[in-house]
Amino acid sequence: MKKIKVAVVGTGFIGPAHIEALRRLPNVEVAALCEANIDLATEKAASLGIERAYIFEDLLKQEDIECIHICTPNFLHYSQSKAALLAGKHVVCEKPLATKIEEAEELVKIAAETGLVNAVHFNLRYYPLVRQMKTMREKGDLGEIYSILGSYLQDWLFYQTDYNWRLEPDKSGDSRAIADIGSHLLDVTEYITGLKITEVMADFSTVHKTRLKPLKAIETYSGKMLQASDYQEVPINTEDHANVLLRFDNGNKGSVTVSQVSAGRKNRLNLEISGSKANFEWCSEKPNEMWIGKRDGANQVLLKDPSLFYREAQSLISFPGGHNEGFPDTSKQLFKEVYAAIAEGKQPENPTFPTFADGLRELIICERIIESHRKQAWVTV
Repeated sequence: MKKIKVAVVGTGFIGPAHIEALRRLPNVEVAALCEANIDLATEKAASLGIERAYIFEDLLKQEDIECIHICTPNFLHYSQSKAALLAGKHVVCEKPLATKIEEAEELVKIAAETGLVNAVHFNLRYYPLVRQMKTMREKGDLGEIYSILGSYLQDWLFYQTDYNWRLEPDKSGDSRAIADIGSHLLDVTEYITGLKITEVMADFSTVHKTRLKPLKAIETYSGKMLQASDYQEVPINTEDHANVLLRFDNGNKGSVTVSQVSAGRKNRLNLEISGSKANFEWCSEKPNEMWIGKRDGANQVLLKDPSLFYREAQSLISFPGGHNEGFPDTSKQLFKEVYAAIAEGKQPENPTFPTFADGLRELIICERIIESHRKQAWVTV
């Protein structure tokens, strides 16, 4: 078996998650790692068991590297994805694809011109029950969609002393909660329902108007054990919490709530879709089950079990019923589809995985949500 050699750029929270998932694919070798400077790259490569370490400019010169995973802060996604494509590399980019719509549009154009495989890491599509819900909707089990209610709640920025680069607009962009986790929720909503969001009405709140920025580096999701003198107070201009009303292209409505300050909610995406035949509910904290509501019969709980799923969703299941699969498996399943395309050497005509075009779509929706909040008015997507 010919192994596809891959490099991962960035080693915060999500970079090592990509590495772990990639190592579970038999036709992929994580051959190189890239960081902001060679000393950090060498240190991280050694700790992660990766043989080669580079800065970005040198990585692009490595002819045997076929694909590059961009796992850096948001403001670098555009420039690094563009450079990788122009160097003839396939690209898997973390979301958001860029911080500006015109940048994302350019990436979509370049990707199309090169024919290289391009993907965005909307991995939450790859929970087996998410695809099962999509397939059930396609086969008519849900009926006409009446309404959609979604939320994505976290608590990792609950305290004033919680701090991360995502709080800085020059690194993350003009939105935080919506762009960071709301983009996943909105992507999954359109993916499952097949509907397009046509209008948005948004209202944001910043709970901590100032935060205490640590004067020494802290990695995301690490323990934060610093003294008062180790912090600097800084103003915060992005949202901790957001409510958004949605209108869809079938004429019906929905709403989503996104928060990074909901105590006890570590990483909870919940989606409830009401249709003319049934009601579907799924929660990422219980990813191996979905609730099916009925008006004139018993409600059901469908457990993740390949023998009970439609064929289209069975492909995302690696283990029998009763053997739970979760967050790390979503990236593996996404990359399995991406690397099947890379083995063929080009972007498929109808990719099953989220592409740069999907990344552009989510960026447009998020930008319209920001605009709606600023105007306090309905905005067309």
